[in-house]
Amino acid sequence: MRKFLGWLLIVLMITVGGAMLYFRTPDTDPAAMRAKYGAPPSQFVDLGGGLTVHLRDTGGRSAPVLMLIHGSNADLHTWDAWAERLGKRYRVIRFDLPGHGLTGPSPTSNYSSAAFVDVVEKVRAKIGVDHMILAGNSMGGGVAWHYALSYPEHLTGLILVDASGQPEPGNPSPPLAFRIARTPIIRNLAAMITPRSLIAESLPGAFYDKRLATDQQIDRYWEMLRYPGNRIATIDRFSTAPDYATDAKLARIKTPTLILWGENDALIPASSGKWLAQRIAGSQLIVYPKTGHIPMEERADQSAADAYRFIETRALAPAATK
Repeated sequence: MRKFLGWLLIVLMITVGGAMLYFRTPDTDPAAMRAKYGAPPSQFVDLGGGLTVHLRDTGGRSAPVLMLIHGSNADLHTWDAWAERLGKRYRVIRFDLPGHGLTGPSPTSNYSSAAFVDVVEKVRAKIGVDHMILAGNSMGGGVAWHYALSYPEHLTGLILVDASGQPEPGNPSPPLAFRIARTPIIRNLAAMITPRSLIAESLPGAFYDKRLATDQQIDRYWEMLRYPGNRIATIDRFSTAPDYATDAKLARIKTPTLILWGENDALIPASSGKWLAQRIAGSQLIVYPKTGHIPMEERADQSAADAYRFIETRALAPAATK
């Protein structure tokens, strides 16, 4: 019987191994991805410690600085519309966070909010910017308000776009992605088997108008996810305990703040925008109807105009009027 079970285990392992090889989706080629998504004005900036970030720095060198932080599993291209609309007035800086896009994995495998804040600060210091307006979407919004807590002296304005941060009341178990990330065998499989259909089925959920999840966008998300090291980085990030906002933390934010939200956000509900607005003193909340999780793409003209109005009237206004 033991012999039979031993042979059965071997057959099972061979079967599973064969299935993994058959369904495995390989990493993308870094050189090909840099050629496709990292052409000028992209640059690759060495921040030290083995970390080089993919970054775009456009606009006038003496113009007010607007730094843009993307969300989970996105990249700097999610801000293309804002960069185009606001780049004539501001110096627009955006980059791929570690574990995303063409930056690739963190040398320390640390994907906490504090680690991302440290990267933002290193980018700011590297490019020699003293003051800036910081905007972030989704996870990037969470990074942005964490940065406002740690380095308020460098901010003149804060823009939170469907930002993460509010605790999730009434959720008795963690989301599926987090449970996968914390299950050893399944997480290893997830790092190897990521079909394009996974992105094709999930990305439309970020929009109210599902047609905005184009084949080109789906390809970019899928290829960037498979950039060497990004899949295991994603799993490591999902297994990291979140650092949620609290009343006390948000009460410390004194930076002029604009909060933009999609009324039909299926990932972080509009109620979270109201929750943040109630706790950040003096903040302004704008909710867009028939809009999902990525207003800077789905409502590019309106959201960029609202950001411009806020920056000109509040972020760049004399201190006495703030």
